[in-house]
Amino acid sequence: MTDYDDILISIRRITRAIDLQSKQLVKQTGLTAPQLVVMHAIRKQGRIPPSAVAREVALSQATITSILDRLEKAGLVRREPSEKDKRVVHACLTSDGMRRLEESPELLQAGFLRQFRKLEDWERSMLISSLQRVAAMMDAEGLDASPILELGDIVSPK
Repeated sequence: MTDYDDILISIRRITRAIDLQSKQLVKQTGLTAPQLVVMHAIRKQGRIPPSAVAREVALSQATITSILDRLEKAGLVRREPSEKDKRVVHACLTSDGMRRLEESPELLQAGFLRQFRKLEDWERSMLISSLQRVAAMMDAEGLDASPILELGDIVSPK
């Protein structure tokens, strides 16, 4: 086996782990990781224009609009006109949205977070730059940067 086979196998394992974790997240919460990321950004700011959400989570405005549409349809987010400028709309969490967010698990696998936090600063930096280099080698720099890009309807948790 060649060294690049080892890299491809590792990438496939990471992709598979993300896919499995994403399915578990949807099963537990009825929400996808991008939906939860958006909800976290809204909670952090309180009331925030969709364009600021897009910048905060590094997703396109179109993707944010789609996610907000689904969250609003599910009663987890509402859009309100700005008090200062009626042309500006702010997204905010509903009480149901806040509750669902508080009940949701961490977005990254807990084991990954525990191990990552144990690394020395230089190890974290090296790991981040290596993964950024791999993404660049795969021509993935222009892709939306959500943890998992799965857009879909919000379902009731099982």
